[in-house]
Amino acid sequence: MFILQKDFITKKNLKNNYTKFIFEALTIKMKKNILLLNILFLPFVLFSQNKTIEINWGVTEKSMQGASSTENKASKSNSKSATQLLDLLIDQEMLFVEQWQDIRLAEEGSLAVSDIVYKPLTTSEIKKIDKNLITDQHTYYLGSGKARDIYYTSVSINPIIRINGVYKKILSFTLTYQYKNYERATQRIPITNSVLATGDWYKFKIEQTGVHILNKSFLNSIGMNTDGIDPRTIKVYGNGGKALPFKNIDNTVFDLVENSIQVVGELDGSFDTNDFVLFYGTNAEGYQGANFDTNINPYSDESYYYVTVDGGSGNRVQAMQEPSGNVTKIIDQYNRYQFIEFDKESPVKVGRRWFSNRFDIESDQTFNLNFPNIIPSQEMEVNIKVASASETSTSMAISVNGTSLNPLIFSPINDPFLLDSNQFSGEIPSGNENIVFNLNYNNGGNPSSIGYLDFISVDALVQLKGVNGQLDFRWTEAASIPGIGEYQISSATQFSQVWDVTNPNFIVAKNNVGNSSSFSFKAILGELREYVAINPNNYFTPIKINRSYVPNQNLKGTIFNDESGNFKDIDFIIITPAFLLQSALKLADHRATVDGINVKVVTTDKIFEEFSSGKQDIAAIRNFVRYIYENASTEDKRIKYLCLFGDASVDYKDRLPNNNNTVPTFHTYRSDSTFKSFMSDDFFGNMDLEEGLMLANEKLDIAVGRILVDDVNLANAMVDKIISYDSKKSYGNWRNNFVLVSDDVDESWEYSTLEKNLDILGDEVSLEKPTINVKKIHSDSYPQVASSGGDRYPEVNDEFKNAIEVGALVINYFGHGGEDGLASEYIFTKETGQDLKNKNRYPCMVTVTCEFTKFDNPQRVTAGELTFWNKEGGAISLVTTTRSISASVGVEFNQVLTPELFGYGLNIPNTPAEAVRISKNSIGSENRRVVFYIGDPSMHLAFPTQKIVLTAINGVPIAESTAVLKALDKVKLAGEIQDINGNLISNYKGVLEAKLFDKNLERSTLGNDGVSVDGELLILDFITLGEVLFNGKATVVDGLFEFEFVMPRDTEIPLDTGRISFYSQEDNSLKNQTGYNLDLKIGGLNEDAPEDNEGPLINLFMNDESFVTGGITNDSPVLIAKLSDDNGINTSSGIGHDMIAILDGDESNPFVINEYYQANIDDYSNGKASFTFRDLEEGMHTLTLKAWDVYNNSSTAEIQFIVAGNDDLEITNVLNYPNPFVSYTEFWFNHNRPFEPLEVQIQVFTVTGKVVWSKNQIINTDGFLSRDIVWDGKDDFGDRIGKGVYVYKISVISSLTNKRVEKIEKLVIL
Repeated sequence: MFILQKDFITKKNLKNNYTKFIFEALTIKMKKNILLLNILFLPFVLFSQNKTIEINWGVTEKSMQGASSTENKASKSNSKSATQLLDLLIDQEMLFVEQWQDIRLAEEGSLAVSDIVYKPLTTSEIKKIDKNLITDQHTYYLGSGKARDIYYTSVSINPIIRINGVYKKILSFTLTYQYKNYERATQRIPITNSVLATGDWYKFKIEQTGVHILNKSFLNSIGMNTDGIDPRTIKVYGNGGKALPFKNIDNTVFDLVENSIQVVGELDGSFDTNDFVLFYGTNAEGYQGANFDTNINPYSDESYYYVTVDGGSGNRVQAMQEPSGNVTKIIDQYNRYQFIEFDKESPVKVGRRWFSNRFDIESDQTFNLNFPNIIPSQEMEVNIKVASASETSTSMAISVNGTSLNPLIFSPINDPFLLDSNQFSGEIPSGNENIVFNLNYNNGGNPSSIGYLDFISVDALVQLKGVNGQLDFRWTEAASIPGIGEYQISSATQFSQVWDVTNPNFIVAKNNVGNSSSFSFKAILGELREYVAINPNNYFTPIKINRSYVPNQNLKGTIFNDESGNFKDIDFIIITPAFLLQSALKLADHRATVDGINVKVVTTDKIFEEFSSGKQDIAAIRNFVRYIYENASTEDKRIKYLCLFGDASVDYKDRLPNNNNTVPTFHTYRSDSTFKSFMSDDFFGNMDLEEGLMLANEKLDIAVGRILVDDVNLANAMVDKIISYDSKKSYGNWRNNFVLVSDDVDESWEYSTLEKNLDILGDEVSLEKPTINVKKIHSDSYPQVASSGGDRYPEVNDEFKNAIEVGALVINYFGHGGEDGLASEYIFTKETGQDLKNKNRYPCMVTVTCEFTKFDNPQRVTAGELTFWNKEGGAISLVTTTRSISASVGVEFNQVLTPELFGYGLNIPNTPAEAVRISKNSIGSENRRVVFYIGDPSMHLAFPTQKIVLTAINGVPIAESTAVLKALDKVKLAGEIQDINGNLISNYKGVLEAKLFDKNLERSTLGNDGVSVDGELLILDFITLGEVLFNGKATVVDGLFEFEFVMPRDTEIPLDTGRISFYSQEDNSLKNQTGYNLDLKIGGLNEDAPEDNEGPLINLFMNDESFVTGGITNDSPVLIAKLSDDNGINTSSGIGHDMIAILDGDESNPFVINEYYQANIDDYSNGKASFTFRDLEEGMHTLTLKAWDVYNNSSTAEIQFIVAGNDDLEITNVLNYPNPFVSYTEFWFNHNRPFEPLEVQIQVFTVTGKVVWSKNQIINTDGFLSRDIVWDGKDDFGDRIGKGVYVYKISVISSLTNKRVEKIEKLVIL
């Protein structure tokens, strides 16, 4: 699916986000004792910037040619193209967003808009809009951001308003704004060693917030030897259980912090049996902050602390120093906060917001909170957050202590909005200490409706009075009043002391001398402080964990060290769970070897240990990456690539079955929509101080990629795939190919937005990168077929699969899509992705559609994941989406991505992950966040380098040649390999591949769905590559090559220029080159060509050339056709002259394999085609191949084969060769288990049944023939046996399925 929306975000969200952004940017507080902070104030120069924005509401055909975009170029246009803008809106409560590159940060509050030019909406446009959502005034906002050294400014405005009752749209407007008079604060995290670098460390966890006891027995139980230790050196470290802040600037702690502790009995220097340690710890519960809006840490339920005795004396709780002035406020009450929240349900499986209770079977539920010593008749702050999933209107009736509140009403859901949230937030007078909440869900008569409770929270005033156990308290009003307050605790006999725990690193205490029933202390007011009154009979007990001992580690102190311990900048960091470490190291070693970059691999457990006190937290990963980014020796040597080597899930805490949250990602709080609720790895690449909330103006500084793996076997397979991609075996002329695939036109807006825009991009690539062969598969240009499951395009399915299996460097699909595949006609499905057989020809697949790779739901595998995971084919990387994306953002992303991906103007383009980074930064809409790069972010696409040139035709230099290549002409072409400067590489030796195309074809779509505008059927006329006239190879010696061939009779007669595409790979090198020529004149017929009336010779095999007809294959065998003809083989797709394979006589469904044929090196008369069948039924099959020579003479050949099921083990053609033999023979057999270890036993018997020789051997064949076992004719004791006839039995066992098969044959010894 696509969400039909221009670059818009809702006014409400935008206003809140920008207001928050401005406020937070102006209220930054730096903690100088933690961080090195540099603030640079630039001179205040009040430049007013003027810019005119144009909004194009109609169809644009503006070409993007020449709009190349390295990130440092200025904004290419002030005109915002909005293809059929109204048709792209699903919701008129929207804002138009325009972004441009700037020279400094803009002052968000300085925006003024003027010179607005309007045009009334037409009658048809008025019918499309929701008039209730149109206001009579404009709302506009200015945003500003930075990525590396590039500044971006964006403006947002509602483009349709009502003026005197007339609906008008903006055609253009002028905006004026000013730059900030200072640069944003820059903050550098200093390079330090971790406290974990030395000493013995022991880890434990806590489950409650309060004062905990560590006694001798507990410390011994976690592995610490307490005998002989000096208790004065005991130290407790830990940062508590709350989640780390999102914003970079709010993160000030980057290691374990030493807590203030109290050690009872330490003065004698001996830790005795009755001695113990007291420390204050916080668990993972409690309100996490406004940006989280939850009472439970979303990432982890654990809270870990650490204890050590290494080093000097530890941090101790100090005596409270009370102010000496007069008391201005007596405080005998405090704010007690309690909540009900469990986080058990994720209704939509998106976002980090989980819900507590379902209301379906039990629609009426009651909840209780108890507040001892509550002060009656005081206002309580009450929050009740609920939601509903229903296709009809529903409601939630709420009562508190029997008093009904106004019911909460829920709107019906409508894809992509799958949950409607509502809440009560307000003040309710307190009553007795037991607060009762009753929630009654009205399903609106729809039994499938489900209501959900998120949480209930209450903040109530309570008497500062002793209760059983510990008493933690805070009085929120203290933060807003000046003076000196005196806290007076009544009924305090059980309390021995009070700790001020506001800063766990500096805790102060006051003792309750004599266990007085009235216990008081004084404190300075004006800030919020946290206290706990300690009951010595109620210390909390920590919990032992399985692995208490913590090995030393020092990420911060060693991450920049090279092998010699010297500082070295890092180019690429791979973050992975520990169980995938070896696979990640293998990738790192490969990347360092191939690209010469500095790669480091770090496991998540070590990051969490050092940066988030041992618990999972996405900000810990981001903070670690920022530590590396900020500490580069120079700005240009900052880390460039980040790979998250592992899968991720919507479930951080393994509540879902088969969860695979190996490297967590960022999820929005919003969890109700597959469009607005996104996940994004951008979080880990936004490095600026004010970033972290994932606002629309936050920009990427690091190219981020994710390798989706969750087990070792899959991880190894994906790394092997990457290594193979960079290896010699993946070389070939497929690297010159780009395939674009468009959806058909079901609605009028899709014609220009999807179909035409993608076609323009294809033409743009042809112009900017002429070495690329652009193949266009416009679905609507193929016949549509009706089926029981809906309309289908069977030819498109075949073309799509064949294009991938023939090989293409990039595949770009644009249109509708989903988790199960592409297009409503299912032109690409899950099965397609996992069954592709394009080994060593892996494309980068660009699928800017909806949810194609929504990988964070462990309960549903997507087509994108299966395509990436395919071990025998599929994609090497994906530029893909994980949520719904608006059509307009899809268009814009494709337009800005393509120049970056193909590297317009560059010999070596950026990596695709870097192209994605730059493209995302070029787009203002937050909807860009749904785009992910799946794959190795440091991997370059396998673009060959320039250049190969054509130098002569039929012996005549190209500059002098007037030759026309006619049908049936024998042609000789010559050329050379040159460097980028045009110099011959005279020592070059290798193999050239040449592919000659006929003239470009003019084609048209068919308008299958009958979509028209103003009565005119929407038909796209487009140009695509001509047919392949020749595809062959030639030897390159000393940089020179030549080859010859005969032009097919099916060459198009009209005269025009064709295209030749060159590819060459150098011997004993990883260098490969590309080239082209567009000046070859092709057309006409050679009437004097010699006669040829004989068809080609055809030899057929299955899987390998040792195959004998009637043999066994697997269910996806490879047809190998070896063809020979004096004049060559025709692959030009002339009418009725295709090379076709017919399976089991089904002539209505032929397999066209023209593209799979290539002539041999320096021999156009011989060649081979290899074609993979898929999912054939078990049993006997007959295959007939028909092929044509260039004179259009045909021949046919036939082969039979037996398909054995994937679970069955079959062997055939058992023989020994030679037979008879004297002293050497080989045992041969065909089998259907290639690449699988097989246990083979051969036993030789006399005719009376006595065993004379036996052999057991594990074999593993690349193909289907085994001939690995040999025998010299001697028995098991090494003695030669007598001449005569013997019987042998061959037994084969599959090591994977344990299936066994046996065959018996005879042999003769001479």
